[in-house]
Parts: sequence; structure tokens; C-alpha cells
Amino acid sequence: MNFAPGGGLEPSRRKTMTEVISDKRDIEFVLYEQLDTQSILDSGAYEDVNKKMADMVVKEARNLAVKEILPTYTPGDKKGVIFEKGEVIVPECFRPVHNLLVEGEWGALTGAPEFGGQGLPHIIAQAALEYMIGANYTLMTYAILGHGAGKMVDLFGTPEQKQLFLKKMYTCEWGATMLLTEPQAGSDLGALTTSAVKSDDGTYSITGGKIFITNGQQNLTENIIHPVLARIEGAPEGTKGISIFLVPKIWVNEDGTLGEDNDVVCTGVEEKMGIHGSPTCSLSLGSKGKCRGWLLGKENQGMAIMFHMMNDVRLEVGTQAFTHASCSYLYALDYASGRLQGRALEDSAKPGAPQVPIIQHPDVRRMLLKMKAYVEGMRSLTLFTAFCFDKKNCADTPEERNRYAGLIEILTPVVKAYCSEKGFEVCIEGMQIFGGYGYTKEYPMEQLARDCKICAIYEGANGIQAMDFLGRKIAMNKGEYLGALISEIKKTTDQARLHGELKAMADQVDIAADKFHKTAMDIAGKIKSPAFKSAFAVAHPLMDAAGDVIMAWMLLWRATAAIPALKKRLKGKSIQEVTARDKTAAFYHGKLMAARFFMETLLPVTLGKLDGMCAEESPAVAIPDNAF
Repeated sequence: MNFAPGGGLEPSRRKTMTEVISDKRDIEFVLYEQLDTQSILDSGAYEDVNKKMADMVVKEARNLAVKEILPTYTPGDKKGVIFEKGEVIVPECFRPVHNLLVEGEWGALTGAPEFGGQGLPHIIAQAALEYMIGANYTLMTYAILGHGAGKMVDLFGTPEQKQLFLKKMYTCEWGATMLLTEPQAGSDLGALTTSAVKSDDGTYSITGGKIFITNGQQNLTENIIHPVLARIEGAPEGTKGISIFLVPKIWVNEDGTLGEDNDVVCTGVEEKMGIHGSPTCSLSLGSKGKCRGWLLGKENQGMAIMFHMMNDVRLEVGTQAFTHASCSYLYALDYASGRLQGRALEDSAKPGAPQVPIIQHPDVRRMLLKMKAYVEGMRSLTLFTAFCFDKKNCADTPEERNRYAGLIEILTPVVKAYCSEKGFEVCIEGMQIFGGYGYTKEYPMEQLARDCKICAIYEGANGIQAMDFLGRKIAMNKGEYLGALISEIKKTTDQARLHGELKAMADQVDIAADKFHKTAMDIAGKIKSPAFKSAFAVAHPLMDAAGDVIMAWMLLWRATAAIPALKKRLKGKSIQEVTARDKTAAFYHGKLMAARFFMETLLPVTLGKLDGMCAEESPAVAIPDNAF
């Protein structure tokens, strides 16, 4: 990275900043002290994966991230992609690192080993991806998209399709995309017009155009596999008539060799605010009548197949936003510890008093603690969601499997939407701590903010996530899935009350969870009433409140896990005395302070948000169009 020579940082501190990607100690805390990851490793669902192997994978991911991926972050952004004569040229610094991703089979950590995956639990893959995505998400998209598209082939492909495509997609040897969006059919996929006509050989002739296609064209891989949503002639209108097809950039022969170009043409690349190293393409399919594809799954099954990969993808988007926030926090913490500016508050009237690091100023401390609370809460949320995937996979009973499947359904839109918005908020806060330096390109803060913002928009804009959360997820299984979430929260508050220091916070979380549960069910009940428009007008605030309650839960859970270890280190001495010389004690004490800060300053605002959602007629609905 390119850091400014000034700003009050000693050269040795600036050097360590290049290694600030994620908090190794906190990841280990969540894996093995907050969550029972060992139970996943002991379940027998993941053969040959023990703690030693899992820790080795995470360690190697961190090494790869620090040594190889992170150095491409700023150069890749400055160079960006180049569009020339229908071809997209990727920043050259990406190529050697991408080759390492292919060689190490990092593209499909949870995929089946027989197809190039590593067969790891989701929670270990999530921990490893935190490092790699945090180092350079833009570069990692070339690998992650292969896994997302490959997952659909894995679940719904024929044996022949798996043999032809899956290993090369999972290992990143071939690139992959997802072709959904059209100019007239963004979030409204039922309006798409791309068509498919069956040929005598069983393939389909595809005709249409797609826009906003991440990595739709690139020169890193010899081939790109495009899953394409299209409508077969005579299929029903709307989403019920959508099928999905595997359309390679270069045709793949039955023996796996590459044939001729498949009439997939890149017609343009968007100029974007961020993620400059990843092309966002417009693609023309079949302009010469020679675009062919294979049907994936059954006819008219396209939407169902696509949604099977969406939970994974939306977890990855939440991770993208959260890791940007984590980097911003760690950079800001490092900067604030070394940047000399102003005098200690108690010495402000003494002209000769020395300057102090800005971390000593109360307002900077407030911003840092707010960042810390959100970052640590989001880390626990993303890892817990991955944990739910694993618990579902190794469940002993159908009831347990259904419970964790329900938690995944409820948590996924929150992970995507809440993390994307709070992640961006944390990035902006970090920029503020850097002051004027944060607004320059000499520090990474402005790029983190630029690259993070897209998370709230793609893979289903956050307003769509909120409508799904209110319209489908809350009422799923007659409200049982939401009830399961509230039940999990209550388990934590019960455990927290065993420690007198946490009782007040546990009471606050219970009050917030109960109020959210009642409000959510009341609003969901209005969907079928004349007030349904007003209900959807508060869908986004409701999901935001859900995220706040879940953050409070995660932070209380962290504090509950930390306090026994903290007490062991105190041995009757004061907190101040022990934490001043004991970094481990300070680490655990930080969990309590982050939870306390959130409960005292942010959770009360959530209760006010919930009060504001009870109106029968929302002004947003009542206002005439011409009155805006």
C-alpha cells in the first residue's frame, strides 16, 4: 500500500499497517470461545478435518493474504481494468496471485474434494475468507464467483455437466459469472426477455443481452462459464417461466477440450465508484445466432436453482462489507495511537504541554469504540451464520436440521443488508479519524469506503432484502423461524445473568428482543390488510432494527464468553491495575466495554426506531407523487 510519509506516524508503525487485515486473536476467540467450532470438527460430517488442520488452513490463508494478496490492493485499484475491442484486460498484478489461488484450490473451500474443493466446514472457510477478502476483495471475486456458480452445477448438474465444468470452476482455472440483470429487468427478474430455443442436439440457442455482470469478460482465465437466466419459448410469464443455462464463453466439447467462440460478446464496461479491478460488463448473447448453452436442472426451475446459491453469495457480500469495516477500524486504531495532535484535555490550558496521540481524545475514543463494537459484532454474526450452515449439515434429527435452516433463512438478509450498511458507516468513521489524510489517496481509507459501498446495492439491493425479510422470512413456517432466533437470544441472556456484572445488559437485550419480535409479527400481519403498503414502507427500518438487536445479542454473547477468562486473570485486583500490564486481560475487558457501549448508546435508539414503526398509515405511502 502507499502510505503518506507524514501524519505523525513513525516509519515502523506505517510498516505494520500493511499487515492490518483482520484481528487474528478475535477470530480465534469467536471460533473457539464464543462458538463451539470443536463440535463441528468432532461431528464426523467433515472427514479428516480436525482442529490442527483447520487452524493450518486459516493460518495459510492469512499468510497468503498478507504476503501476496494485500500488495495488489492499491495497484489494482489504480490500474483498473481496460476495455479494448471487446476484450477486458485485468490489472497484471492480479495474475500471479490468481495462479496461486488456482494452485492452492482456494476457490472452493467448502466444495467437494473430488471436484477440486477442500471439503471444509463453512465456519473454517469463513475465517479463512475473512483474511483473503479483507486483503483485496476485488481480486478475490475472480475466485469466489467460480464457487458460487459451481455450487449450482454441484447441486443440479447432470453427471456430464459436473465432469465438464465443476472442477475447473471450483479451482478457479475457469472463471464464472451470474447473468441475471437486463436493462428492463433489474430486481424484477420476471420481466427478462432473454430467450432460449431448444436445438435438435439437446442444447439451447440463447439470444438476449445482460448488464451489470461482474467479471463478465476478463483475461485471467482461458474460459468463463456463464449461468444465464432465460425464458424457453412457450414458458409461463413472470418468474415461474425462467430457466437457467450454462453458457461458456468458449464452447466445451464432450471430451473437455475447448472449441470455438460461443457468440458471447462484451459490449462495454462500466466506470464505477469503486472495485476498479473488477469489470462490470454488458454482454450480448447470440447476436450472430451462434450462442449455445445447456439447460441446468429442469425447465422453469431457474429461480429455485439460483436461490440455492444466494445464501452463500449474500454471506460473502456481508463478509466483503464487514472486512472493509475491520480494515478501516484497525487502520484507524493504529493511526490514532501514533498521530500526535492537541494536548490532553486536562492540560488544554497549559501552552507548553506536550502533544498527545489522538486516541487520548474522548471523541476519537467514542468513534473507535463504536467501530470496535460494530466490527466485532459483525464478525460474530458472519461466523455464527456459517456455523448454522455446518450445524444444519451435521444435525442428528430433522427437527434440528430444520431449526438451523430457519436460522439461516432469517439471518441471511440481515447479514447482507445490515453488514453492508454498518460496514460502510464504519469505513466513513475511520476516514473521519484520519481527518484530511483520510480523504486523500495516500491512505487506504477512501478506497475502503468506495469499495464497500457496492455491497448495499448488488446481489439484491437492501430494499429488496428488507421486503424479503418482512414479506417471506418473518412469517416462514408460521413465524417459527423468527421464534427460533428469539429463542437463541434468550439462551444467551439466561447465560449472561449467571454473571452479576452482565445482568443489566441481559435485561436490556431481552427487552429489545421482545419488542422487536412483537413489532415484527404485528407489521407482518398487516401485509394482508389494507395497510400493506405502509407495512412495506417500514420494511427497511424493521430489518435495520433486527440487525441492531442481533448486534446486541452477539456483543452480549461475546461478553458472556469473555468474563470467566477475565476474572481468572484479575485474581482480586482492579481492572485498571491488571489490564495496564496484561494484554490478554485487556483483550477480554474490551469485550465487556464494547457490549456496554452498544447497550448504553446505540440500543436505546433501536427501541425508538421500533416505536416509530407502529403507524397505520406511513407518510411515505400517503404523500402524493407530486408532493415530493
